[in-house]
Amino acid sequence: QQQEEEAKGLVNVLKTGSLPAPLVEQSVAKLGPTLGRDAVAKAQLSFALGTILVLIVMVSSYRWSGFIAVGGIIINVIMQLTVMSMFGATLTLPGIAALVLTVGMDVDGNILIYERIRDELNLGKSLKGSIDIGFGRAFSTILDGHMTTAAAGWVLLQYGTGPIHGFAVLLLVGIGTTLFVNTWVTRLLFDWYVHKKKDHGTISI
Repeated sequence: QQQEEEAKGLVNVLKTGSLPAPLVEQSVAKLGPTLGRDAVAKAQLSFALGTILVLIVMVSSYRWSGFIAVGGIIINVIMQLTVMSMFGATLTLPGIAALVLTVGMDVDGNILIYERIRDELNLGKSLKGSIDIGFGRAFSTILDGHMTTAAAGWVLLQYGTGPIHGFAVLLLVGIGTTLFVNTWVTRLLFDWYVHKKKDHGTISI
């Protein structure tokens, strides 16, 4: 009998669509328009500081090859911002996060290539052969990592909304530009650097 009465009460509540409970104001908070602006400014500052630290580490670890990596990163960021401007997109906090992530992926790709080249040089192979093997064999590893991240980005793009959707869009754009820079732009810069230093007889990898 008691369960039946509870069931009837629940049915009545669902039919009416409201609960007989008063609303009591407990607290009020006002947010100014500068909150979002401050968050974006701090995110931009963290992106700039993080990028500068990454560039310092690359240059100190790989010397002139590190400068090539820096050039590739700059080109990568410019390409991403260009794609955004073409579609009239706005750089938001999730977009900055995706930009930082793709910069890290770009650096990872360069490290894989450079370490592979160093390994081949330590085995006594020629500079040209080491470069060819370094870019060739590192490509499959770079591609696997990018495709894994792209799969996660695609899922976010399909099922995410709002900021998550924006993050996924720029992430997928960044994956494409990063793969292009790692495998083509960096190779062109590297070949130019080797050819220039070869004429002067000084090459450091």
